[in-house]
Amino acid sequence: MSDIFREVEEDVRRERFEKLWKQYGDYVIAAVAAVAVGVAGYKLWDRYEYQQRLNASKLFVAAEEAAESGNTAAAAQSFAKLAKSGPAGYATMAKLAQADSLLVSGSRSDAIAIYKSIAENDSSAIGSVARIRAAWVMAEFAPKSELETLLAPLSDNTSAWRFLAREVLAYADYRAGAFGAAQSAYQALGAEKDAPDGVRGRANAMAIFLKAGGDRNFGTVPRPALPAAPAPRTAEGRTTP
Repeated sequence: MSDIFREVEEDVRRERFEKLWKQYGDYVIAAVAAVAVGVAGYKLWDRYEYQQRLNASKLFVAAEEAAESGNTAAAAQSFAKLAKSGPAGYATMAKLAQADSLLVSGSRSDAIAIYKSIAENDSSAIGSVARIRAAWVMAEFAPKSELETLLAPLSDNTSAWRFLAREVLAYADYRAGAFGAAQSAYQALGAEKDAPDGVRGRANAMAIFLKAGGDRNFGTVPRPALPAAPAPRTAEGRTTP
């Protein structure tokens, strides 16, 4: 009897399965196909992105080599191309390197514009680096108030970049001839235990320099005397008196 019941139960199950398959089989097939297409598409996209990163890496290295060899104009062009067409990470780094190359080649205004553009549109560490670099370039000619505005996002007491920003502002005081304010700023910065060693070392050196009278003009170092010309020789090889 149990065999009969088992056969009947299997027939019922088979009947239900066939009914369900007729009703939903097309959907199952479509779903399986969609998964297969999705997996294949993901693999193709992943391979494409890898190739894009590889090409960007090669172009970036070539541009760096051009810059190191002194061909800053060609380097700036290569970096500019990568900044427009490269993957996001490479594009931002290329834009920063483009500004560096322009600065070295003498295009200061263009470099500052790119630094500022990166700083305004990138909230990562790259944006902060660009802001600091722009400030250092501008410190040679811009008023301190303009530098304070530019560096305001980095000057908060919770910012990891505050010490670098304060170093720029201390230099701005020095360049403007406010030597007392510069000395005080450098001394305070040199005493900051949380500041990077390099920043504290430079700040202490500048504070000592100013305290020792580095603000005074001691004139220029005279040129060394030219060596005396050798005495002319006679036909016999003797020097003339």
